[in-house]
Amino acid sequence: MDLISEVIRTVRVGTAGGRLIGQSGPSGIRFPAFSGTGFHIVLRGTCWLITEDQPPAALAPGDVVLTSSGAEHGMHRVPCSFADLPPAVLGPTPPPPGPYDFEFLCGGYSLDHGRAPQYLRTLPDLIVVSPDYDSHPEMRALIDLLGTEAGQTRMGSGATLAALLDLILIRVLRLWHDQQDTAGWPTADDPAIAAALRAIHTQPHRPWTIQRLSEQAGMPRTAFTRRFTTVVGQPPMRYLTGWRLSHGARLLRETKAPMSTIARQVGYSSEFAFSTAFRREYGVPPGRFRHTPSKISETTPEHADNR
Repeated sequence: MDLISEVIRTVRVGTAGGRLIGQSGPSGIRFPAFSGTGFHIVLRGTCWLITEDQPPAALAPGDVVLTSSGAEHGMHRVPCSFADLPPAVLGPTPPPPGPYDFEFLCGGYSLDHGRAPQYLRTLPDLIVVSPDYDSHPEMRALIDLLGTEAGQTRMGSGATLAALLDLILIRVLRLWHDQQDTAGWPTADDPAIAAALRAIHTQPHRPWTIQRLSEQAGMPRTAFTRRFTTVVGQPPMRYLTGWRLSHGARLLRETKAPMSTIARQVGYSSEFAFSTAFRREYGVPPGRFRHTPSKISETTPEHADNR
């Protein structure tokens, strides 16, 4: 079972956004924590990634910073204390022509109602990847396209932006995964667990129990529960609930199906049961979630020029 693909399907529930940011001056910039996942790509100049509990990390052009589950962080042209960074300044327009001390692209999915997928929450809060662009020329092409589309309002820009974010996130996660040992990322290479995940993903409407899932895996219940929790990062029934609700969230955003139909498709016996579980997970009833998508464009800074 391809868990990276499942990550992408889950974050698509959020609103995609992208911005070019130019930064100059002595103050730096601080990004608050948010519900979702995103990344920065350094385009020009050098800077430092600043966090509250880790030493500053030097960044060079081409480096990618993945905020796997929306942790707060900052960037500055020199090492500094996180407490000294001012909050990001909002701006309604693209940054004016430079030069800047450094420039970077921001992209991500805001999940105002819900959290980043469990897989991303098992990763370090902030991950720095330095792609080999000679070996991965497609990465450079995607970044160039994202730079062109970010902040645009032309026809089709929203769909193009979301597709580019998907592709860049996939490649960043692959690159990071390739640099780690397998203990650092929850995989489903285990055939038994892959079989159970496939059953959950393709048939969320079925009345699954631990017993039925362990039969799909061909394992005793206790051994299955222990192995599933180790591989995936949470117990089977908790994972099942999360998958059903995230699948329901996608159906709410992507279809006009009645709530009762969606409830049945994701394994709930009634609209009321689905609504109760959904509100517990996302903090809002499904009807409001369907009609009030998050607005990442209103909360993402476009430039901060403190020269």
